[in-house]
Amino acid sequence: MTAQLEAPARTRGGGGLAGGLATMVIGAASSQFGAAVGAHAFGSIGPAGVVAVRQMVAAAVLIPVGRPPLHRFRWPQWWPTILLGLVFATMNLSLYIAADRVGLGLAVTLEFLGPLSVALAGSRTGRDLVCAFGAAAGVYVLVLPQGGSDWYGIGSGLLAAVCWASYILLNRLLGRRLPGLQAPAAATTVSVLLYLPVLAWLIGSGRMTGAGLLFATGAGVFSSVIPYAVDLIALRRVPPRFFGVVMSVHPVFAALAGLVLLGQALHPHEWLGILIVVAVNAFAVTPPRRTKIDQDLSGTA
Repeated sequence: MTAQLEAPARTRGGGGLAGGLATMVIGAASSQFGAAVGAHAFGSIGPAGVVAVRQMVAAAVLIPVGRPPLHRFRWPQWWPTILLGLVFATMNLSLYIAADRVGLGLAVTLEFLGPLSVALAGSRTGRDLVCAFGAAAGVYVLVLPQGGSDWYGIGSGLLAAVCWASYILLNRLLGRRLPGLQAPAAATTVSVLLYLPVLAWLIGSGRMTGAGLLFATGAGVFSSVIPYAVDLIALRRVPPRFFGVVMSVHPVFAALAGLVLLGQALHPHEWLGILIVVAVNAFAVTPPRRTKIDQDLSGTA
């Protein structure tokens, strides 16, 4: 992991970990449920329209709660905030494009390579090399590349992975520089400004239907407001590696949400690929058990 993510969590006790675990599981389930709900609006307002409404909803909730004093921000606070806003805008759009083209389960599994990359970054151990090959094998089994593969959808999922890795690093950094929910509130404001032209076009063209607006609003609440808040809270309560292990449930929740809410049944090889990627991530972010010899040596050091 990077040095930024190795900073100690604020609470390491059993109560803190239990609360952090519950918070992260709720956030993961909410995020994938919201993504499936938002997919129902693709036909009327498209992925970009869903993201635009999502960001408006997130801003409407987070700004009054977080109350970011934007006029007092200094450059060390502004530059990661601007970058996080760009990440919000790009991550959501690329994920929805991927979900629309290759299915929610496959899209989120590809996106999940982002947190896995963060967990492996900077390490050169044999264990991490095995994890990297395992992740590659899992993605290959999941996609099974063929001439007719939807490479645009797959590429969108990989772009979402890059964004998710950036989201973790920037959120961790801003969690130390801004109190409360000021970081996601300010970054969402930046993202909303980027999507104002999309909202104006949808309204002007008459494509903003009631059903589309309703589904997109639901996506905003479940996939933006709740996850942004709980991720920031969790990153302050639990060790980063523990955070990475629990985030392994995202692809599984996504596959279940796609199956139940969107009727996107997965093939056996796709389930196998998802499980391989999840297992590799859990293995990668779990510290290796120290032998008694290691413990004795560290005790005499």
